[in-house]
Order: sequence, then C-alpha cells, then structure tokens
Amino acid sequence: MSRVVFDGATRLFPGQERPAVDHIDLEVADGEFLVLVGPSGCGKSTTLRMLAGLEDVDAGRILIGDRDVTGVPPKERDIAMVFQNYALYPHMTVAENMGFALRIAKVSKADITTRVAEAADLLGLTDYLDRKPKALSGGQRQRVAMGRAIVRSPQVFLMDEPLSNLDAKLRVQTRTQLAALQRRLGTTTVYVTHDQVEAMTMGDRVAVLKDGVLQQVAAPRELYDRPVNLFVAGFMGSPAMNLLELPVSDGGVAFGSTILPVPREALIGASASTIVVGVRPENLAIAPEGLPIVVDVVEELGSDAYLYGRTDGVTTPVVARTDWRNPPVKGTPTHLAVLDPEAVHHFDPRTGLRLGR
Repeated sequence: MSRVVFDGATRLFPGQERPAVDHIDLEVADGEFLVLVGPSGCGKSTTLRMLAGLEDVDAGRILIGDRDVTGVPPKERDIAMVFQNYALYPHMTVAENMGFALRIAKVSKADITTRVAEAADLLGLTDYLDRKPKALSGGQRQRVAMGRAIVRSPQVFLMDEPLSNLDAKLRVQTRTQLAALQRRLGTTTVYVTHDQVEAMTMGDRVAVLKDGVLQQVAAPRELYDRPVNLFVAGFMGSPAMNLLELPVSDGGVAFGSTILPVPREALIGASASTIVVGVRPENLAIAPEGLPIVVDVVEELGSDAYLYGRTDGVTTPVVARTDWRNPPVKGTPTHLAVLDPEAVHHFDPRTGLRLGR
C-alpha cells in the first residue's frame, strides 16, 4: 500500500506572513500518477519537498501508506526523487550511477548488477552502461536519473520538473516514454511541472495550485471541461481560454451584435450585472456577425492556425482557431461567433467561481 496523503499540510517559511503551502488536503492513490501544476511560486515544488522530507511541515501531517512520515528523515521514507538537473556523478559510468544508492545500502554486487540491468532494459540504456554521463545526450542522462530511482524499488517516485532541461522535441518524446514507464511499473508518482500541456498529457489526475492553495484536483478532461474557477479556466489549455466579462442582456450576455444564451441557473447565481464568459479558441469561428475584432496576429502551425485579435473593452487578445488553409490577413476587421453555446463556461466576476453546471 503506497498511497500518499496530505492532511492539512502547511509550510510557512520564517519571516513570511503567508504560507508557501496552505493547508493542502490531497490523497494520491496507490499506483496513481498525480501531477502538481501551477505558475512559478505557487508552492508545487515546496509541496513535493515536504513529501520528500526536505522541507518542514509546520502544520498538518503527511502519510505514505498508513505511516505518518511528517517527522521522518528523508532516507527513511522509502521514496526516490528525480531532479531537474539529473545530478549524475561525472566520474562514474551509467551502471555505477544507477547502482550507487544500492551500493551505499550494502546491497550485494550480484543483486545490484541484476537490478541495474533490468532498469537499463526498461529504459533502453543497455548499450550505454559503460559510458560516462558526458558521453550521453540530455534525454539519455535523464533516463539514467530515472534508472537510479527505479533500481531502488521505492514506494513513491517524486519528480521535480525532470524534463525542463530538454529541447521541445525531446521533451515531447520523453514525457510519452515516462508516462508509459510509470504505468508499466505501477509505482505511485507525484510529478511537478509548470507546463500545463505536460500535466494534461501525463497525469491520471492533475492538482492545480495557486499561491500555495489547492484550486482543483481532477482528471485532465474534467479540468478542461469543468474548471471550478477563473484561475483554473485560464491556466489549463493551450492556447488559454478566452475570458470575457460581458453584460447580462435578455436571458444571456451581449456578445457583440448577438446575444449569447446563458443557462438560467448561471444567471440566478451571478452576483453582478455582468458574467465572465469563458470560450475555448476552438469554440470560436469567423462569422458575418458576433464579437467584432481586428486581427493582430495569425499563428500558423501547419495543420492548425490561431488568430489573435483585439476588441473594444477587452485588454487581452481574443484567440480563435481558424482555417489553416485560408487564414485571415493581419489588420482585417471581422467577427467571431461561438460554435457551441453548450461548451461555454460561466463565472462570477466577483468571486471567480463557476456558475451553473
């Protein structure tokens, strides 16, 4: 049993008025891949370090399995951590790096050799066991760091932005391999990233943090389809959701020259005469009428294209997916219409909370 439980866990650094991590209640199931995501300074790495025993817990407690490890030293927690910078010993071979922790733990040479060979086979490193880290690519070095964690057979893997040093193409390739490997091993994993695309593609569930406070924990699809507040709505998704504060009018909101219908329960729950409407870029299209914009930029991405436009009363650009074969020209005035009103999100502008379903 290797579930992880944060029970009101709090970290307040000396001299700070606001906790870096504020009363987090979170349970990670046995064998689950949970991703902690949020902007820089949100407390995600501090949360991971509290679990690892590298940061004190000032209130609450942390459990691994049924054991309270709040005051237990890191080396006695049966966890393995993979860092952003690999932290490999340059004078050791790949095999020696992978087996180092086992050698310190007085595991027999025969057992070390067997476990290193098994991990190397899993990670495609068998042909590199005699090489030094300087002879490896960034992706290979990260796999060695993973192998060093795997050979220990810990209860929990902790990963702190392990792919951030890789180039874009290798990062996509490695995250796919890493997610597949975790599913093969079935080891409980807590993974920290600031990249919400990485979070959406890797995690069984994703925990979104802001200013040390847990905002929402859900499967990636639920986070995308039903964000609980404005922060989650704007953070999850690439490009980000369009968030427009629009006046209530005739059972809906005024969306340029048209009325966008709003469910009755959302209208009743609103605390102001406006509603923040959330529309994903893929749910907007160029139309004869609707929200008037002027096209500022068109990003052409091969099979996709996104236009960024400005409209009166909105400080941030409005983003819409457009026809990649015939994108609009920069400077063109046009209109955007919502393709599916049922897929529109509604939020209270005062509380930031989701309205209606």
